Amino acid sequence: MSNAAEDPQADNRHRPPYRATYQTTTEPLIVTPTFLTRADATPRSVRPQDEGATRSKHGDSLDNPDAEPAEIALEADSNLGYEHWDEYWRKVHGPKFAYEEPGSTSEPVLRYDQIHRVAGGPSSYFRPPYHAMVTDDQKLVADPYARVPAYQRPRWDGFAYIAYAAEADINRVLKQPQYDKRVVADEQTAFRMVTRSITREYILLPSPTHRDPISLVKIHYRKPELTREAFQERLLNQHAEVVLAQAATHTYVRRYAQLHNIGSTQYDPEGSLMDAISVLSFASMNDVEDFLVSDDYQTIEADEASFTDLAQSEFWTGITYSVINRLLPELATKR
Repeated sequence: MSNAAEDPQADNRHRPPYRATYQTTTEPLIVTPTFLTRADATPRSVRPQDEGATRSKHGDSLDNPDAEPAEIALEADSNLGYEHWDEYWRKVHGPKFAYEEPGSTSEPVLRYDQIHRVAGGPSSYFRPPYHAMVTDDQKLVADPYARVPAYQRPRWDGFAYIAYAAEADINRVLKQPQYDKRVVADEQTAFRMVTRSITREYILLPSPTHRDPISLVKIHYRKPELTREAFQERLLNQHAEVVLAQAATHTYVRRYAQLHNIGSTQYDPEGSLMDAISVLSFASMNDVEDFLVSDDYQTIEADEASFTDLAQSEFWTGITYSVINRLLPELATKR
């Protein structure tokens, strides 16, 4: 077995404990929160699709993958589709992004986390607490086959949390031939749509470690009477204080960051509509559930409802994989 610290193709050489040097800052970082959906046979009328995405086994774009599901390069068997994509994103695409082929560098990427949405975790479509399905006499139902709740799928299957020191560093990385050609080709194989937003990151509660396993992802859309600037100011300077004032936050939440949309790297019809994203990290899925059912969280959500368009906004939970991390220790951002 090779030494991971000396293996140029191993992705774990880009994060603690294998890194030799680290950076730290209290300045806001620039993050490209790349939300994505997996390449699959979902009709375009149900989930939009980027031009050129969802490649066939021959490298061609499948404009209507639902009409040719057996041709999808990632996985032709729909029974295996979600599992295969989930494995591919972490074990194949992540290492490709981190890999530094001759003449290229990923050094400007200060942090790259993959957050894979977990259907069994809490979401705004199916919230805790969860209850046993019982009849009027409090007995478990005898016909569960007739009472299966409808599944409501969130808009996104996950997101790549990629941080830079400055906007200029985005092009320093993405305009290299490695990314412009080969990583993009991999994206078009694995994903049907990705967003291209640029955000400013504010860390309100820094993580004491670099290995927080569970993330609660909240995608915020403002109420129509607010400008984006007014919404972001309210989120950062008033709502954040409500979150930080709650005892449940300090009991369960290990990290709290806000990402404020400031632009896009290219045409971005979906991501450009997001006004901000909150990412709260936890040690376990049960901690997320206990946080969401607490009285303190009801206070947080009531404040959120006063300036957020709840009809559009959504939240879901995911497993967090750290692919690149050059930031240690993490510090709270100056506001």
